[in-house]
Amino acid sequence: MKRTKRKSTTAFKMNVTVWALKERETLSELTGRFELHPNQISQWKWEFLNNAEKAFDYNIVKKEDPERQMGELYQKIGKLEVEKQLFKKSLWKTGV
Repeated sequence: MKRTKRKSTTAFKMNVTVWALKERETLSELTGRFELHPNQISQWKWEFLNNAEKAFDYNIVKKEDPERQMGELYQKIGKLEVEKQLFKKSLWKTGV
């Protein structure tokens, strides 16, 4: 019997990982319940544990400062205006 490769949603992976972390069932019981290979469950558990510190790092999600963002946009607009004027002058000089 050949298994087809399926895409697992993040919610499904999280559910399986939480069940594995609870350790109320053995790995073989979990593989039967979720129809997964034991290595897959172990890999998701390992990835979760290695990235768990990000859940408590509140500095990762920073809101952009709107004033700084507007300043950057105005600078970009100014730069584009200068480039446009230079392009117009170069076209005028060449007679195109």
